[in-house]
Amino acid sequence: MDLDTVRTFVVAAEAGQFQEAAAELAVTQQAVSKRIAALERDLGVRLFTRTPRGAELTIDGQAFLPHARELLRAAERAVASVRTGRRPLRVDVIASRGAATGLMRGFHRSHPEIDLDVVMLFDIETAVSALRSGAIDASFRAVAAPGRPLPEDIDSVRVLDEPLQLLTGPGHVLASARSVTVAQLVGHRIWMPGIVPGTEWAAYYDDLVAEFGLTIEATGPNFGSDVLIDTVADTPALATFMSEQTRLVWPAGHGLRRIPVTDPTPVYPHSLLWHRDNPHPALPILRAHLATTVSGHDAAGTWTPDWVLPR
Repeated sequence: MDLDTVRTFVVAAEAGQFQEAAAELAVTQQAVSKRIAALERDLGVRLFTRTPRGAELTIDGQAFLPHARELLRAAERAVASVRTGRRPLRVDVIASRGAATGLMRGFHRSHPEIDLDVVMLFDIETAVSALRSGAIDASFRAVAAPGRPLPEDIDSVRVLDEPLQLLTGPGHVLASARSVTVAQLVGHRIWMPGIVPGTEWAAYYDDLVAEFGLTIEATGPNFGSDVLIDTVADTPALATFMSEQTRLVWPAGHGLRRIPVTDPTPVYPHSLLWHRDNPHPALPILRAHLATTVSGHDAAGTWTPDWVLPR
């Protein structure tokens, strides 16, 4: 159904005269008549009855009018959803409890006037496709997974290096340590369920294992962080890696320990990705905000995989 004919019908119904409708739409009266006739042919009913005073709606016209108005409102909503100046900034943070969510909360506190839509996409291919289609405006990722360079139309900037910590229960042999070196972790079981082959975080931990000879187990289903910390608290033989800024709360009786890892400190690199032609006016504001929060990358005593882009 042609929206111009629907719009013409609504204007004519409200004006009560084709001549007034033509003036409001900046077209000729003949054009109004042709549009109404075309709509009546499509619907198979008469919408107007001509009278000495103008044009009155028929019974069918009266029935169609509220639906025609809703069609126009739906079209306006559809247009507004993709007009970057009128819709929220859409940002992918991967997970609700990670460092990227913390960065976006800080941005929201600094710029409460900017509407945000926060989404969580699983893998980098999905995120890049969403950036290129305009479904999202930005995504936080570890750039870039080995063998998968970013497309030329996707830009990125490194915004956070997040140190990993060791999370243990109270019965673990390392639980009383104030810090542990990477070498001290050799031979200990580090349980990280949910690592999916082919993802950027799987590539990160594969390189960590290859570099330092660690034992990382991804066995078993991933029932979420609550089950993970319950299991670590109750199993002295298991520990897990937890990013420094991951927000978790656990019962006091768990007695969990977050222990810094040193010599070197593995850091997980977060970058912001966006399409270089994205015109959303809030995107430069987000990048400028993140630039003020960036700490030094590749600092002495830290480790990241060789494939992580330095920019």
